Order: sequence, then C-alpha cells, then structure tokens
Amino acid sequence: MRLDKYICKSTELSRNEAKKLLKSGKVTLNGAVEKVPTVKVAETDRVAIEGFNLSVRDTRYIMMYKPLDTICSNKDELYPSILNFLDIDKAFDLNIAGRLDADTTGLVLLTDDGVWMHNIISPKKLCPKRYRVWLDEPLVADAEESFKRGIQLRGENQLTKPATLERISDSEVLLTIIEGKYHQVKRMFAALGNHVNALHREQIGEIVLDIDLEPGEWRALTEQEIASVS
Repeated sequence: MRLDKYICKSTELSRNEAKKLLKSGKVTLNGAVEKVPTVKVAETDRVAIEGFNLSVRDTRYIMMYKPLDTICSNKDELYPSILNFLDIDKAFDLNIAGRLDADTTGLVLLTDDGVWMHNIISPKKLCPKRYRVWLDEPLVADAEESFKRGIQLRGENQLTKPATLERISDSEVLLTIIEGKYHQVKRMFAALGNHVNALHREQIGEIVLDIDLEPGEWRALTEQEIASVS
C-alpha cells in the first residue's frame, strides 16, 4: 500500500492532507523520516506521525437495505447517497458492489476490499442476483422459457445470459440474473412488452438481505457471508 493511502486509512486525513503532512517531515517509516507519498508500506513496517504509531483499521464488509429515492454513489446528486446512512469513519471511502437505480430498493454491499468487490461485480464471475419484480401487466404465458433462452435487449447484439424466472403471480415474479447490464431487469421485461412498476433486490450470490433490516439500516457481514464470495 502507498504511504499516503496508509495514512488516510489510519487517520481522518484526506489524500491531500496526508501529502502535506509527509512534506512537513512529521512522518516516519521504521524510525526514519519519509516524505515520498508513493513509497510502499508492508504489514511489518512501522509508520508514525510525530512519534505516534499508526495502524490501518480492519477491512469493512457491510450490507445495507437501500431505500427508495437514494443513489449508489460516493457523492450526493439529485438524490442523496446511501453512504449518508453509515455512521462510521470515512463512510464515503467505501466502494459499492452491485449498484441500484434510485427507484430500486434492497440489498447493497459495501466494502473497502477491492479484490472481494471484484469477485462480485466482474462479469467473468457470473455472480447471481435475485430480484423481486412487480409488473404493470400480466406476465406472458411463456415468459419463463424466454428468460431461460435469453432475451434480446434493444441496442444489444447478443441475447442476455440465461436467467431464472419464478412466477409468484401474473404481475409479481422473482428473477435471478448473472449479468449486470445497464437497467437490465427493466429492459428484459420491456423486451416482452411489459413495464416494471417496482424492483427490489433480495440476494447477491449467497448473501441474502437481512429480514430484520429496515430501509436505510445496515449491518456488518458475518464471517460466513464474507467467505461466501470468492
């Protein structure tokens, strides 16, 4: 890890503030003053600011129940960022694995572990995501087979990968996909001449949204949930 990043992860300082601190000569690496931000820091190295030793906090893994009219972004825009719900240190440094649209609710995963996040969002990993979908019109009779074969999306050259559709009623379904194309669920049903009225994600991989969480609430993932992503 770069020295400036190490300082940021173990303090309240921004990247620019960390660089200024380094330039001032107040940072030591293994007892010697170090001013170069890009110097690599190993686990066994000792980093100190004016004699006070630093230590990087534990990696964070979080599940959140995303509310309606919020965005999966590290800054507020037309709608507020979901990161505002996290009352933890440097919440806006977290990465959001599996973003949802403002009008979509449900399971979102957040972490500062880049490798773990990659195993969720990489198309090569084929990580399944399950959604509960409420439709405007009754579902066509052969919808299950259409999703299993793949759907031709507007503007796409290839069919979507096979998806699993479970009919709860004619206008409510559970859909499991292994891709993450732009607005994919809405576009899949639009290709069948239907419109998604509401969309809620219940599961990513083996991680299921905790039924005890209310919209806007969150909790740390269990060791078993973390280990399920590989």
